[in-house]
Amino acid sequence: MLVHGFSDLAAAWEPVAARLAPHGHVIAPDLRGHGDSGWIGAGGYYHFMDYVADLDEVIARLARPRLVLVGHSMGGTICGYWAGTRPTRPAALALIEGLGPPDQSAADMPARTASWIDAWRGARRTGRTLAGLDEAVARLRKHDPLLAADEALRVARAGTRDVEGGVVWKHDLLHHTMGPYPFRLDAALAYWRRVTCPVLLVDGAESRMNLAEDERARRRAAFADHRHVTVPAAGHAVARHQPARVAELILDLGREDRSRHAT
Repeated sequence: MLVHGFSDLAAAWEPVAARLAPHGHVIAPDLRGHGDSGWIGAGGYYHFMDYVADLDEVIARLARPRLVLVGHSMGGTICGYWAGTRPTRPAALALIEGLGPPDQSAADMPARTASWIDAWRGARRTGRTLAGLDEAVARLRKHDPLLAADEALRVARAGTRDVEGGVVWKHDLLHHTMGPYPFRLDAALAYWRRVTCPVLLVDGAESRMNLAEDERARRRAAFADHRHVTVPAAGHAVARHQPARVAELILDLGREDRSRHAT
């Protein structure tokens, strides 16, 4: 099961999924409000635990008994929470730059709630139409200089839809508002400490969106059985930059789990 990150979509996993498919049943869902999944209705919002519940349902309906769960960035945080919620279910877990953002204080919640309400009211009216795929590709590569042009074009085609005057990104613009509930490290640790399966923690060597190394090490230590790998020539979007290496790491993780059970 491959779970994408914020404002991304399942199609981003395609180069990795193609390498995994000969070895097992691969599932890559579009999270709610992303890709081709439906948007939440009027008055609703994308609270983080909604994603965890959605993942639980997809796994219950589609996953095979032996589950290797992989999450990138926000998808990694989702997978980490789910694995702590259902600690006996996953056979193995891989989190790719997925140990969460900096810890956020609950003392800021009143101001955060006010900002959320104000942004929520007009979020879907602030979207910008892009002139076409060329502009979408340029925006992807501006924010991700390591992204190859052909891969950027593939992701842009999968991640946009045609509208009058150009294209727009498929994900719901509500995702660009800051939610009312902050990321709390104490809560995340409570989930991670319940994970019993082997855990692979992957960083991109050139990532600009990761925590300081000492903080990452502290968070990695919450997993009882973990291994850490840094992938060279990769930024935050490790699977886009080095899909063959990511697929190899996932397959090795699955083999490691099989070997443990065989002995």
